[in-house]
Amino acid sequence: MSLIKILEILAILVGAFSGFIEARQKKMDVVGIFTVAFITAFGGGTLRDILLDKRPLFWVTHQEYAILIFMLALVAAQAIKTLRRLISERMIVIADALGLGLFSIVGVSQALEAGMPIFIASMMGVITGIFGGVLRDIVCNEIPMVLRDGRPYAICSFGGCWMYLLMQKTGIPPDFSLWTSALAIAVARLVTWHRGVRLE
Repeated sequence: MSLIKILEILAILVGAFSGFIEARQKKMDVVGIFTVAFITAFGGGTLRDILLDKRPLFWVTHQEYAILIFMLALVAAQAIKTLRRLISERMIVIADALGLGLFSIVGVSQALEAGMPIFIASMMGVITGIFGGVLRDIVCNEIPMVLRDGRPYAICSFGGCWMYLLMQKTGIPPDFSLWTSALAIAVARLVTWHRGVRLE
């Protein structure tokens, strides 16, 4: 299995987890939990594949991804209910930051593989990183986090995508570039959130 596939699976799991938490906080049933998790995990990658004209979509090609989310939703419905006292906004932010980093770098990498120019590739990374969370918040009747908390979000993704592109241009090994850039995005998001950095 290639590293990019491993990152994609991790991104899907983290994205689904944030969907599980958000849906449970809205007191949704198991169908709602699965739906929100599915949208969060696959929304950004689906839009990326549509824009890159890639068919079939990545989660259609790998049906095991959808089956995994379905199985986890059955478990999560009860597990999150039991652990609801431990669930806080902080957990959602952490999961969201990890998903942002992983999805963004998967997106930019796949855009490069599809032959996109580097600026377009960076935008594909941002779209992949943020769109699943945007859909999650809309379905949960919330203003999307990327728009409401005033802290750098898409900017963290954009900066990390360019970090990855520059590392590729300088000949740094791809595996190191992927992990480092994804981690940089997640850390940047968490640090700016923790310190209350706001875009004015």
